Amino acid sequence: MRTLDKTIAIDRRKFLGGSAGAALLAGIAGEIDGSRALAATLKTVDTPEAAATLVKMARDIYPHDQVPDAYYETAITTIDGSLGTDPASRALLPDGVAALDAAAKARFGAVYTAVPQEADRVALLRGIEGTPFFQKVRGGLVTALYNQPDIWKLLGYEGSSAEHGGYIHRGFDDIDWLPA
Repeated sequence: MRTLDKTIAIDRRKFLGGSAGAALLAGIAGEIDGSRALAATLKTVDTPEAAATLVKMARDIYPHDQVPDAYYETAITTIDGSLGTDPASRALLPDGVAALDAAAKARFGAVYTAVPQEADRVALLRGIEGTPFFQKVRGGLVTALYNQPDIWKLLGYEGSSAEHGGYIHRGFDDIDWLPA
Protein backbone atom coordinates (compact mmCIF):
# COMPACT_ATOMS: atom_id res chain seq x y z
CA MET A 1 0.00 0.00 0.00
CA ARG A 2 1.34 3.41 -0.81
CA THR A 3 1.32 6.27 1.64
CA LEU A 4 1.25 9.81 0.43
CA ASP A 5 3.62 12.32 2.00
CA LYS A 6 1.87 15.65 1.69
CA THR A 7 4.53 17.83 3.29
CA ILE A 8 6.22 20.44 1.15
CA ALA A 9 10.00 20.12 1.25
CA ILE A 10 10.79 23.43 -0.44
CA ASP A 11 9.08 26.77 -0.13
CA ARG A 12 7.53 28.55 -3.08
CA ARG A 13 10.09 31.38 -3.22
CA LYS A 14 13.09 29.02 -3.44
CA PHE A 15 11.36 26.86 -6.01
CA LEU A 16 10.48 29.78 -8.27
CA GLY A 17 13.87 31.39 -7.89
CA GLY A 18 15.78 28.23 -8.69
CA SER A 19 13.67 26.89 -11.50
CA ALA A 20 12.50 29.90 -13.51
CA GLY A 21 15.83 30.54 -15.21
CA ALA A 22 16.51 26.88 -15.83
CA ALA A 23 13.05 26.35 -17.31
CA LEU A 24 13.43 29.34 -19.60
CA LEU A 25 16.80 28.16 -20.88
CA ALA A 26 15.60 24.59 -21.29
CA GLY A 27 12.54 25.75 -23.21
CA ILE A 28 14.56 27.90 -25.57
CA ALA A 29 17.18 25.20 -26.12
CA GLY A 30 14.47 22.58 -26.65
CA GLU A 31 12.75 24.64 -29.33
CA ILE A 32 16.00 25.29 -31.17
CA ASP A 33 17.63 21.88 -30.99
CA GLY A 34 14.84 19.46 -30.09
CA SER A 35 13.28 19.14 -33.55
CA ARG A 36 16.65 19.14 -35.27
CA ALA A 37 17.98 16.40 -32.99
CA LEU A 38 14.81 14.35 -33.41
CA ALA A 39 14.93 14.68 -37.20
CA ALA A 40 18.53 13.43 -37.16
CA THR A 41 17.43 10.19 -35.47
CA LEU A 42 14.42 9.47 -37.67
CA LYS A 43 14.65 7.12 -40.65
CA THR A 44 11.72 8.29 -42.80
CA VAL A 45 11.46 11.98 -41.85
CA ASP A 46 14.50 14.13 -42.46
CA THR A 47 13.43 17.72 -41.72
CA PRO A 48 13.15 19.34 -38.28
CA GLU A 49 9.82 20.89 -39.31
CA ALA A 50 8.29 17.49 -40.11
CA ALA A 51 9.62 16.07 -36.83
CA ALA A 52 8.10 19.00 -34.92
CA THR A 53 4.78 18.45 -36.71
CA LEU A 54 4.74 14.79 -35.66
CA VAL A 55 5.46 15.67 -32.02
CA LYS A 56 2.74 18.35 -31.98
CA MET A 57 0.35 15.91 -33.64
CA ALA A 58 1.16 13.25 -31.03
CA ARG A 59 0.57 15.75 -28.23
CA ASP A 60 -2.77 16.77 -29.78
CA ILE A 61 -3.90 13.16 -30.16
CA TYR A 62 -2.95 12.16 -26.61
CA PRO A 63 -2.69 15.42 -24.65
CA HIS A 64 -1.00 15.25 -21.26
CA ASP A 65 0.16 18.65 -20.04
CA GLN A 66 2.40 17.12 -17.36
CA VAL A 67 4.28 14.95 -19.86
CA PRO A 68 7.38 16.54 -21.46
CA ASP A 69 7.93 16.42 -25.21
CA ALA A 70 10.81 13.97 -24.79
CA TYR A 71 8.34 11.12 -24.24
CA TYR A 72 6.39 12.07 -27.36
CA GLU A 73 9.66 12.25 -29.30
CA THR A 74 10.57 8.75 -28.13
CA ALA A 75 7.16 7.51 -29.28
CA ILE A 76 7.56 9.14 -32.70
CA THR A 77 11.03 7.60 -33.02
CA THR A 78 9.53 4.17 -32.28
CA ILE A 79 6.78 4.60 -34.89
CA ASP A 80 9.28 5.90 -37.43
CA GLY A 81 11.58 2.95 -36.75
CA SER A 82 8.80 0.49 -37.49
CA LEU A 83 8.08 2.22 -40.80
CA GLY A 84 11.73 2.58 -41.78
CA THR A 85 12.12 -1.16 -42.28
CA ASP A 86 9.21 -1.47 -44.72
CA PRO A 87 9.87 0.08 -48.15
CA ALA A 88 6.14 0.17 -48.96
CA SER A 89 5.33 2.42 -45.99
CA ARG A 90 8.52 4.46 -45.89
CA ALA A 91 6.78 7.53 -47.36
CA LEU A 92 3.78 7.33 -45.01
CA LEU A 93 5.05 9.84 -42.43
CA PRO A 94 6.61 12.44 -44.77
CA ASP A 95 3.61 12.37 -47.12
CA GLY A 96 1.17 12.52 -44.21
CA VAL A 97 2.97 15.49 -42.65
CA ALA A 98 2.97 17.27 -46.02
CA ALA A 99 -0.78 16.65 -46.40
CA LEU A 100 -1.46 17.84 -42.83
CA ASP A 101 0.57 21.01 -43.38
CA ALA A 102 -1.23 21.60 -46.70
CA ALA A 103 -4.61 21.27 -44.98
CA ALA A 104 -3.49 23.68 -42.23
CA LYS A 105 -2.27 26.21 -44.80
CA ALA A 106 -5.52 25.98 -46.74
CA ARG A 107 -7.67 26.47 -43.65
CA PHE A 108 -5.57 28.73 -41.41
CA GLY A 109 -2.82 30.11 -43.65
CA ALA A 110 -0.04 28.48 -41.60
CA VAL A 111 1.61 25.10 -41.16
CA TYR A 112 0.21 22.73 -38.53
CA THR A 113 2.69 23.65 -35.80
CA ALA A 114 1.94 27.37 -36.26
CA VAL A 115 -1.81 26.97 -35.67
CA PRO A 116 -2.13 28.46 -32.17
CA GLN A 117 -5.40 26.95 -30.93
CA GLU A 118 -5.47 23.29 -29.97
CA ALA A 119 -9.13 23.05 -30.98
CA ASP A 120 -8.23 24.16 -34.51
CA ARG A 121 -5.45 21.58 -34.73
CA VAL A 122 -7.80 18.88 -33.46
CA ALA A 123 -10.30 19.88 -36.16
CA LEU A 124 -7.56 19.37 -38.75
CA LEU A 125 -6.80 15.94 -37.28
CA ARG A 126 -10.48 15.00 -37.41
CA GLY A 127 -10.37 15.78 -41.11
CA ILE A 128 -7.63 13.21 -41.70
CA GLU A 129 -8.57 10.58 -39.11
CA GLY A 130 -9.57 8.06 -41.78
CA THR A 131 -6.20 8.17 -43.54
CA PRO A 132 -3.56 5.44 -43.12
CA PHE A 133 -1.14 8.14 -41.90
CA PHE A 134 -3.36 9.17 -39.00
CA GLN A 135 -4.28 5.59 -38.13
CA LYS A 136 -0.62 4.53 -38.06
CA VAL A 137 0.42 7.45 -35.83
CA ARG A 138 -2.57 7.15 -33.47
CA GLY A 139 -2.31 3.38 -33.21
CA GLY A 140 1.44 3.45 -32.80
CA LEU A 141 1.22 6.05 -30.05
CA VAL A 142 -0.94 3.79 -27.89
CA THR A 143 1.97 1.45 -27.30
CA ALA A 144 4.96 3.66 -28.11
CA LEU A 145 3.87 6.38 -25.67
CA TYR A 146 2.26 4.42 -22.86
CA ASN A 147 4.79 1.55 -22.77
CA GLN A 148 7.49 3.88 -21.46
CA PRO A 149 7.92 3.02 -17.76
CA ASP A 150 9.21 6.51 -16.95
CA ILE A 151 5.91 8.05 -18.05
CA TRP A 152 3.88 5.84 -15.72
CA LYS A 153 4.80 7.89 -12.64
CA LEU A 154 3.77 11.10 -14.38
CA LEU A 155 0.36 9.60 -15.13
CA GLY A 156 -0.10 8.04 -11.67
CA TYR A 157 0.24 4.40 -12.76
CA GLU A 158 2.25 2.36 -10.30
CA GLY A 159 3.10 -0.37 -12.79
CA SER A 160 2.42 -4.06 -12.99
CA SER A 161 1.42 -5.76 -9.76
CA ALA A 162 1.62 -9.41 -10.79
CA GLU A 163 5.15 -9.80 -9.49
CA HIS A 164 4.09 -8.21 -6.18
CA GLY A 165 1.11 -10.46 -5.48
CA GLY A 166 -1.60 -8.40 -7.18
CA TYR A 167 -3.33 -5.16 -6.31
CA ILE A 168 -5.29 -6.27 -3.26
CA HIS A 169 -2.57 -5.19 -0.80
CA ARG A 170 -0.93 -2.55 -2.98
CA GLY A 171 -3.19 0.43 -2.48
CA PHE A 172 -5.97 -0.16 -4.96
CA ASP A 173 -8.24 1.52 -2.43
CA ASP A 174 -6.03 4.57 -1.75
CA ILE A 175 -8.72 7.03 -2.66
CA ASP A 176 -7.53 10.07 -0.77
CA TRP A 177 -9.41 12.48 -3.02
CA LEU A 178 -12.86 11.06 -2.21
CA PRO A 179 -14.54 12.34 0.97
CA ALA A 180 -15.22 9.61 3.53
